[in-house]
Amino acid sequence: MHDRRSEIRGRLRRLVDQHVRPAERRHVVDLVVDAWHVPPAADGTVGEPVPFATAKAQAYDAFAVGDAWGPAWATTWFRLKGEVPADLAHPELVVDLGFRGNMAGFQAEGLVHRPDGTHVKALNPLNDWVPATSGEPVELYVEAAANPHVLTGWRPTRLGDKVTSSPEPVYRLVAAAVVEVSPEVRELLADIEVLDQLAAELGEDDARQVEVLLALEAALDALDLADVPATAGTAREALTAALGRPAYDGAHRVSAVGHAHIDSAWLWPVRETVRKVTRTVANVVNLLDHDPDLVYAMSSAQQWEWVRTEHPELFERVKAHAATGRFVPVGGMWVESDTNMVGGEAMARQFLVGQRWFEKHLGTTCDEVWLPDSFGYTAALPQIVKQAGCRWFLTQKISWNTTNVFPHHTFWWEGIDGTRVFTHFPPVDTYTAELTGRELAHAARNFRDKGAATRSLVPFGHGDGGGGPTREMLARASRTTSLAGSPTVEVETPSAFFEAAEAEYADAPVWAGELYLEIHRGTYTSQAAMKQGNRRSEHLLREAELWSATAAVRGLLDYPAEELDEIWRIVLLHQFHDILPGSSIAWVHREARATYAEVAVRLERVIEAALDALAGEGSDEVTFNAGPVARLGVPAMGGFEARALAALAPQPPSVGLLENEHLRVELDEGGIIRRVLDKARKREVLPPGGAANLLQLHPDHPVKWDAWDLDRSYRAQGTDLTHGDVEVDGDTVVVTLSFGESSTTQRIRLVDDRVEVETEVDWHERERVLKAAFDVDVHTDNAAYETQFGHVVRPTHENTTWDAARFEVCAHRWVQVGDGGYGVGLANDATYGHDVSRHPRDGGGTYSRVRLSLLRAPLFPDPETDQGRHVLRYALVPGAGIEGAAEAGYALNLPLRRRSGNPVEPLVRVEGTAYVEAVKLAEDGSGDVVVRLYEPLGARTSVRVSASFPHSGATEVDLLERPYDSGSWHDGRLDLRPFQIVTLRFGRAHSE
Repeated sequence: MHDRRSEIRGRLRRLVDQHVRPAERRHVVDLVVDAWHVPPAADGTVGEPVPFATAKAQAYDAFAVGDAWGPAWATTWFRLKGEVPADLAHPELVVDLGFRGNMAGFQAEGLVHRPDGTHVKALNPLNDWVPATSGEPVELYVEAAANPHVLTGWRPTRLGDKVTSSPEPVYRLVAAAVVEVSPEVRELLADIEVLDQLAAELGEDDARQVEVLLALEAALDALDLADVPATAGTAREALTAALGRPAYDGAHRVSAVGHAHIDSAWLWPVRETVRKVTRTVANVVNLLDHDPDLVYAMSSAQQWEWVRTEHPELFERVKAHAATGRFVPVGGMWVESDTNMVGGEAMARQFLVGQRWFEKHLGTTCDEVWLPDSFGYTAALPQIVKQAGCRWFLTQKISWNTTNVFPHHTFWWEGIDGTRVFTHFPPVDTYTAELTGRELAHAARNFRDKGAATRSLVPFGHGDGGGGPTREMLARASRTTSLAGSPTVEVETPSAFFEAAEAEYADAPVWAGELYLEIHRGTYTSQAAMKQGNRRSEHLLREAELWSATAAVRGLLDYPAEELDEIWRIVLLHQFHDILPGSSIAWVHREARATYAEVAVRLERVIEAALDALAGEGSDEVTFNAGPVARLGVPAMGGFEARALAALAPQPPSVGLLENEHLRVELDEGGIIRRVLDKARKREVLPPGGAANLLQLHPDHPVKWDAWDLDRSYRAQGTDLTHGDVEVDGDTVVVTLSFGESSTTQRIRLVDDRVEVETEVDWHERERVLKAAFDVDVHTDNAAYETQFGHVVRPTHENTTWDAARFEVCAHRWVQVGDGGYGVGLANDATYGHDVSRHPRDGGGTYSRVRLSLLRAPLFPDPETDQGRHVLRYALVPGAGIEGAAEAGYALNLPLRRRSGNPVEPLVRVEGTAYVEAVKLAEDGSGDVVVRLYEPLGARTSVRVSASFPHSGATEVDLLERPYDSGSWHDGRLDLRPFQIVTLRFGRAHSE
């Protein structure tokens, strides 16, 4: 037989594009269009969205196809009127708002309402239809969002904020019409598409490929191109045998789950996400109403809450489908947060707040954690996941690695404490699949556990900017349920997949430690205000809960549960994986800065009210310590008279010298620290010729993903900033210097056994990264970095590609290096990006260079990233082990507070080494006291935990404050394994 495969493919493409697809819909009559444009705001920027009732009540003006609408970020309401002819068998409406290309969620979008305000469905370039009924009038209202297409390469854009975007219209209405649909042509197109895509993935020597192509040729031969609708059925008959061949025995099994990944902010502001969620949910509910096969999974309790509060009618329809198991809550978190930089307690609260929301409003909690797009996953997460009531974990983001290919798709992930969670990486390598032949074939070929396991999960639906599954995707799914040459596809719930996957692969391999993402390393640093706002909010929340709980238990005030819950939700939202990482448009970060400032004011009010109540009317100066360790004689989590503090007064400094009982620090004429002597240990902290607090400026030009990526190439060039002016101000040495368009003022002082640096930067560089370097005379091949509820140890060498890829890593409040007999810590108050490297030492051996990444200046998506004034604080801690570094981290992040009053006994005391992360009242309003603590050193230990208030006993609970028994709690004694988290609940219901 002659090989005519190329000819068949060419003929197929042309006939489908020029004859078959145009025959699917026939234009019947245009609709009458009127429009109302939401007026500009008082400041001249585009107006904000309005409710349906407000929009409907406005005076509408005539509008025509071809007319321009929508400056970027504006909203236009279109009123569509007309009549659907009674003789149409299969009518639909088509509305094209001016769509460009095929990127749903990244441009204009619309939401269609009936005259009573109820939702029909949404509009986007891949979903431009609206249902219609023959013989009935049309009156619909379309809320059209003129969202600009921002993702156009990696060039700076002013479209990322309504304040800077152009007032010119960005769209023109293309179509608003009644059309007649040919169901047979629509089904034929689906048949052809599935078989054509299947053939493209089969091997050239595969007989099945030839069979499929010959069937497609026969279908084309059966078509009368002058009347495609009339002959489409005959053409479909020619494909029946090819579509009816069942899947091969042993074919890879795909569990397809409808989904729409919706970034809670990214290339659009939060207010637009609210509308994106609504549009997507409206689409999904419409599909669920008409297609019994669809199962849809939606994460992020925050997004569910937006639907509930903004659109109650739509939420009731969602709940109805949720009750049947077809609209499935997943994730268990408030948002799909970052997991690298989020603090330990905040990570726990993502689940506490999220799971409680699902339980309250849907009567269920989530079994699977759903984080397909976050930028790496902390090694603390498995324990948190398990204690939040979850069994499974899903992501696909590690497929983005640029150096190493992850060895598994299904495995047990082991955290720092030894907890394991069953984990799956969908081998389809996307969370926005469309169930195409290429995607399904890739999932099967790419699956790294074949032979031992047989199945994988595929999330399908337009995402990032929302959209969700479409009827075209469901048509592909139905045709690939069992199709020779293709994986089998079953649309089902995530839990159905995980149950089956775990059952067949219970002995899956184990991956221990973090899931480090080998890309997007710049997100630890971009948008410094996000990092500072988050860190400060987390610690203010700790203080607010601690002091409010202490005062409430003592009967001094009511616990402000409602306000604290509201603030937690705000902070948790801003931990979303494009807000906290600093990878959103300017609008998002402008609003977030204002939000963080408001949060700080609110929390300070709560803290001050609680401390005023606790201190009372006494006249002594009392110092309050919210940290988990005693400081300067003040007990952890209590208040103490200031006159008893063991404060250490340093010697008056000179221009080149700082000295106290513990340390001697010498600076050169340019303000660089050249010597640090640990006097107690008689140890030179810096290596010969070394420097500390050396600012270094590097070019920063990633290949792409500007705000996200810090590429290794930045190290090729760099400038040491060594020519400062030095002066003395009280107990502080002040170093000022200028570079490029920027300047810094550093204030260096000794505080007890550490060197504290406050760096104020007036930053006006572009595409540069600023680092602070500390050379320490420590020979080691690893460093410890604080993470949630413990620390991780990473190599400082580059023996393997896995090691070399970690050239920039995340740490929380501290980093520590040690050589067995001596250690040095570097603590910070809001910096996450770090690198630790080894260098040859004069005289032999190596020394370690520890660096903090202070600031970046990428141009996309926010061209003004980090421009302006910043204040960053960090401290060198000579002689520090893990405890010393941790204590310095707490000192920087939880400053002591002083006021007149009476001493305050801590609510809870811990004897032994365990850090209390939270003291609060229980979520259920019972008044019980909840205490969360963890083992911080990576060592087994026993501690005693006691309460200073009457209580009916303490029991262990999980992160959701439900009964939980790890076997660690023994009536006052807590036996902890390394990095174990334990939450105790002290009952108060019958104690007063």
